[in-house]
Amino acid sequence: MWQKTKRATFLFVLVALLILSAAETGSAQPGVVTQKGTLPDGATFLIEVPANWNGTLFLYSHGYVVPGTPNPAMDVGDLATRFFMLASGFALAGSSYATTGWALQQALPDQIAVLDLFTQSVGKPTRTIAWGHSLGGMITAGLIQRYPDRFDAALPMCGVLSGGIATWNTALDSAFAFKTLLGAPGLQLVNIADPVGNLKLAEGLLAVAAGTPQGRARLSLVAALGDTPGWFTPLSPEPAPTDFADQQANQFLWASMVDFPFAFAFRAELEVRAQGNPSWNTGVDYRVQLEHSADAAEVRALYAQAGLDVDADLKMLNETARIGADPHATAYLQENITYNGEIHIPVLTMHTTGDGLVVVENERAYRQVVREKGNERFLRQTFVSRAGHCAFTPAETITAVQALLSRLDTGKWGLLDLTDLNNNAEALGPSFNIFPNPAGINVPVAPAFIKFKPAQYLRPFDADDRDRDDD
Repeated sequence: MWQKTKRATFLFVLVALLILSAAETGSAQPGVVTQKGTLPDGATFLIEVPANWNGTLFLYSHGYVVPGTPNPAMDVGDLATRFFMLASGFALAGSSYATTGWALQQALPDQIAVLDLFTQSVGKPTRTIAWGHSLGGMITAGLIQRYPDRFDAALPMCGVLSGGIATWNTALDSAFAFKTLLGAPGLQLVNIADPVGNLKLAEGLLAVAAGTPQGRARLSLVAALGDTPGWFTPLSPEPAPTDFADQQANQFLWASMVDFPFAFAFRAELEVRAQGNPSWNTGVDYRVQLEHSADAAEVRALYAQAGLDVDADLKMLNETARIGADPHATAYLQENITYNGEIHIPVLTMHTTGDGLVVVENERAYRQVVREKGNERFLRQTFVSRAGHCAFTPAETITAVQALLSRLDTGKWGLLDLTDLNNNAEALGPSFNIFPNPAGINVPVAPAFIKFKPAQYLRPFDADDRDRDDD
């Protein structure tokens, strides 16, 4: 069933799974001892230890795997980074997780099981660092929260750091606006019974809406309620701040290629896990949400050009019957996982500014909950000016690793000045300053670390929140 959604997720596969699949196809590196096997729950694992192991282990958590697609164990994000890490004496490990999809419940204990196996078969590391991409960034942050004594530092990259409830509530907001504004009575937002048919219906409505100025204006409002960026292709220049037509065209690509499968199909996998709908939009004022959105200016400009009244559409959204959550399902998603801000080891995050799957505002949500607990001294965040989900070069990833290791070695957050970051990445040379183009060919790319402050996350929810829907 899920195979039929691959067309819509092509760009997700191209950008995110290029990161993952490259590691699996890598040839053996001289002097590296490799262990592969299966955990008791059926998850597979991969451990690689170089002959010059320096005592540090990096535990890698991979991203979301679409149900029905291959799910190999991964221990690093890309081949070039793998070569650098092993050549530098670092051991690598990771598991596949026992299930695909929103696999937090299985991933957290599976990753700890790999750590236990490593200690038994190789030896106890002097330092253990958690790292991962996308859902794996979320798992990374979950590991250090749930098993704080097992890790010395963490590097969540392009992570879902707003937590599960916030993420799926935000997806519901955009889907709710899409259904309400585009007139789609048969479209299922929650309790999705036919994921493939539901996605097909949404995609058809999306294509029709994109054909008129009025439809494009309303699609911009849908995108704004999820803070979808107006920048899509990693190696393209960012549209000008007032080029609203180009921004909306890029948001359409995010919706059609990446986001709609999650909102209108993959949500069903989560609902099966949670045994119900974990999301709600009761009490949400969509007028306020638009005011806080990073895309507010675009929406108002496109509505004016289309001769539409944005306030009338916001009134319609606010007066349309809302969706309540199933409390037991909400409890499941809160457990898998919501953040409490209790970090007591160095954590360095990295995110592209033009990420339309896991929007950069996730970083703001995570920083806020960490700050509320008084632990901000342990957290630093870096940003890369590029479109795409997890669209980092190996040089940028390695530079972040080096900055985190420096913090462990010195006790101070050095090497995080923008000049240092970009110079250190450039110094790694042309073999690491690369990124695949759509044809899968690596092209030279300059380091793009940038000073950046994300807008606020529109629907935050952390472990201390008590305002969840109980209807």
